[in-house]
Amino acid sequence: MLKYVNCGIVFQEIPDEVTLSINISNCPCHCPGCHSNYLWTDTGTPLDEKAIDGFVKEYGSDITCICLMGGDSEPSRINSLARYIKKNHHDLHVGWYSGRTRISSQIENRHFDYIKIGPYLKHLGGLKEKTTNQRLYKIDNDFELKDITNAFWKKPV
Repeated sequence: MLKYVNCGIVFQEIPDEVTLSINISNCPCHCPGCHSNYLWTDTGTPLDEKAIDGFVKEYGSDITCICLMGGDSEPSRINSLARYIKKNHHDLHVGWYSGRTRISSQIENRHFDYIKIGPYLKHLGGLKEKTTNQRLYKIDNDFELKDITNAFWKKPV
């Protein structure tokens, strides 16, 4: 069962979106240098359709996107929640962050607007660095992945 530890509105996770970031526990990736290692244990509150509806009721008018942060231990459940959000909350975009290097075969692109993959490797930096190993994809109208990672790279001064 997926569980979340906390959530919050963020502005830098997905370009041009006001995102409700939901931090999911029980992460199996255990990336060296992880800044969220409190998410490695199986703790928190169940993340289900009722919880999603509660978040939308509380934050809906303030957000444009819901991003599920983690859930690598249950990608089929992530896919199911994304499908639910798309079906029941049409005005919201859906994102997912996976610490894996490849997108699980249990994920159907059509249920997402954005997918970010890649473990955080401190020496390579996050999305803002050109050296990053992480990738952010936007799902296009044909449900294909379009790499938009460079939207984060620092512009020369």
